[in-house]
Amino acid sequence: MKLVLLIIYFAVLVGIGLYCRKHSTDVNGFVLGGRSVGPWLTAFAYGTSYFSAVVFVGYAGQFGWKYGIAATWAGIGNAIIGSLLAWAILGRRTRIMTQHLNSATMPQFFGERFGSRSLKIGASVIIFIFLIPYTASLYNGLSRLFGMAFNIDYSVCIILMAVLTAIYVIAGGYMATAINDFIQGIIMLGGIVTIIAAVLKSKGGFMTALDSLAKVTDEAVSSTPGTFSSFFGPDPLNLLFVVILTSLGTWGLPQMVQKFYAIKNEASIKKGTIISTLFALVVAGGCYFLGGFGRLFSDQVDIAADGFDAIIPAMLSGLSPLLISLVVILVLSASMSTLSSLVMASSSTLTIDFIKELFRKDMSEKKQVLCMRALIVVFIAISSVLALIQYKSAVTFIAQLMGVSWGALAGSFLAPFLYSLYSRRVTRASCWVCFLFSSVLMVANIFFRPSFPEIMQSPINCGAIAMLAGLVIVPIVSLFTPKPDQNLVNSAFACYEKKTEVAQKTALNN
Repeated sequence: MKLVLLIIYFAVLVGIGLYCRKHSTDVNGFVLGGRSVGPWLTAFAYGTSYFSAVVFVGYAGQFGWKYGIAATWAGIGNAIIGSLLAWAILGRRTRIMTQHLNSATMPQFFGERFGSRSLKIGASVIIFIFLIPYTASLYNGLSRLFGMAFNIDYSVCIILMAVLTAIYVIAGGYMATAINDFIQGIIMLGGIVTIIAAVLKSKGGFMTALDSLAKVTDEAVSSTPGTFSSFFGPDPLNLLFVVILTSLGTWGLPQMVQKFYAIKNEASIKKGTIISTLFALVVAGGCYFLGGFGRLFSDQVDIAADGFDAIIPAMLSGLSPLLISLVVILVLSASMSTLSSLVMASSSTLTIDFIKELFRKDMSEKKQVLCMRALIVVFIAISSVLALIQYKSAVTFIAQLMGVSWGALAGSFLAPFLYSLYSRRVTRASCWVCFLFSSVLMVANIFFRPSFPEIMQSPINCGAIAMLAGLVIVPIVSLFTPKPDQNLVNSAFACYEKKTEVAQKTALNN
C-alpha cells in the first residue's frame, strides 16, 4: 500500500512537469511563470518552500525537546512574521519594482537597483555557496523517515528524491513547481492535522499528554516543575532567537522573495497574504506543537547516539502503516517543494547573474533556459553528494546546516533588499558591508565556533544576530558613504508613481 501511494504520487509530479513544458520556453516563463501566477498557487508555493523536512524532522524535534510545548511560538512567529508581515511589507513593492527593473532574480535586482555589476555578481556567488548546505539538509531529514517506513538505504532516498525533482523542474520550470507545490501543500495541511491527532491519541489524548509532559523533569535544562508544558518554556531567550531566525529569515531568502516576483496582480497579493498566513499557522504551528511532546517518547530515542533528528521518527514509528505512508508523503512533499525552489533560485541566479554577465552577454533566451536546466542537474548532484558526506561526518543535526545557510543568506540580503524597496538613501557600499559581514560571520561560526561568545556559538543564534545586525548596518553605513546616483534612484522609484486605473469602489475615499 505504501509503495503504491508513492508511485501514484511520483507519477502525478512528473506528469505535471511534462504538461507545463509549454510555459517554460523562455527565461520569463521558466523562472517566473510569465509573472501570471495566481494567489493560491503563489501562497502555497511560498508555504511549501518555507517548510520542509528541516522543519518537520529537524527543528520540530530539536526545539520541541529543548523548549517543550513553548516551541509552538516558533510556528506562530512563522505565520505572523514570516508570512503575514513578509507579504504585507515586501509583496506589493517587490512585485512592482522588480517588474519595473526587469529583474528575475535577487542579484539582478541589486544590479539594476544600484547600477552595479559587481554587486550583482557578488550576490549570485553568496546565493550559490550558501544554498547548497541548506539543500543537503533536506535529504537528511527525509532519509530517516524513509528508513523507518521502508528500510531503504539512505543513498537510495537521496537519488530517488533528486532524480524526480530534477525531472519535473527541468521540464516545466516555475509553473510546474507552483502547481506541484499546491498539491504538496494540500497533502501537508491534511497530513499534519491527522498525524497530530494520532500521536496525541497514542498518549491518551491532548489533556493527558499535556499532564504527562508537565511531570517531565530535566535538571540539566531546568529545575522548575512543569517547565516543558509552560507558556514560554525553560529558555525564553534562546527560543526568541529561534523565532527570529525561522521567521524573519524568509524576508531575505532569494527562493522565498522570488515568489513575489511571479504573482499576477494586486488582488492576488491580498488573497495570497491570507492564504499563506493560514497555511503557515497550520503547518508550522502544527509541526512545532507536535515536537513539543517529544519528551514523552524519551524511552524510544537515544539523543546522545542518534541526535535530535531521531525524535520525530520515534514519535511516528508506532502509527499504523497507512498513517506512516501519509507521513512519508507529507515530508517528501515538503522536501521536494523546497528543493525545487532552491534549485530554481540557484540555477537562474548562476545563469542570468554570473555566466551571462561575465562570459556570454549575448546569450539567447533559448540558451539561457538550456543553461538553467543543465545547472539544475549540477546543483542537485552537488547537494546530493554533500548530503552523503554530511551524513557520515560530525555535523549530524539538520538545524546546524539550516542555521548557517539561513543566517548567511538572510543576513546578507534582508536589510539591503528591504531598505532598497522603501528608501532612496541606501548606498551600494552599505549593501557590500552587509553582504560581507553576514557571510564572513557565518563561515567563521562554522570553523571557529568555540571562540565565539556563548550566546553566538549556536548557528541559530548567530544567524538571527546577523539578520538583526544588517538592519542597523545598512542605514548607518549609508550615512557615511557616497550617496547613490539620484538619476538611478529616481528611475527605480518612478514605478511607484505610475498612474493606474482602479474601480470606483476602490477610489471612494480619494
